[in-house]
Amino acid sequence: MLELVTPTIQYKEKAIDFINEFNEYKSDINGTGGLYRYLDDYEGWLKKLEEDKNRPVTEEKVPAETFFLVRKEDDKIVGMINIRLALNEKFRKINGNIGYSIRPTERRKGYNNINLYLGLKKCKEHGIKKVLLTVDKDNLGSKKTILRFNPRFEREYYDEETHKCIIQLYWIDVEKGIELWESEH
Repeated sequence: MLELVTPTIQYKEKAIDFINEFNEYKSDINGTGGLYRYLDDYEGWLKKLEEDKNRPVTEEKVPAETFFLVRKEDDKIVGMINIRLALNEKFRKINGNIGYSIRPTERRKGYNNINLYLGLKKCKEHGIKKVLLTVDKDNLGSKKTILRFNPRFEREYYDEETHKCIIQLYWIDVEKGIELWESEH
């Protein structure tokens, strides 16, 4: 069983291990609320997460919540999700409402589908009706997760500034995405 867990000091070593695995596999790190920048200051990261929750929308930042996706039987962090509670122009173009990741050794087990489903439930708690997800066109695993929730394709464009690839934008109706998942599980 998997559940979203609010990061706490008790998860410090497991969280650092989570990020170190991405570095070991030379894998992109997404949806971690910047944890990879705080490996020497986990407590500072926890403080940042608290500040993120009530952050006003600016040109560079938006309010957000970050969670660990924890497998309960061994209390292992298998993924993370960052939910942006509002969007600005930057996040409408590149990041969307949700960023997520599954650690490299736990991929291809369907965990990210559960991660996104649980994230949609958090969005519903916040009264968010639809969410924007962005994905590099070549990231087939993430794209497959998004498509699993019957999104509406908005557009794609070449991102010359940051990713140097084609970015696709999809909208998921939160309520319908939750219902779809629950009807199949």
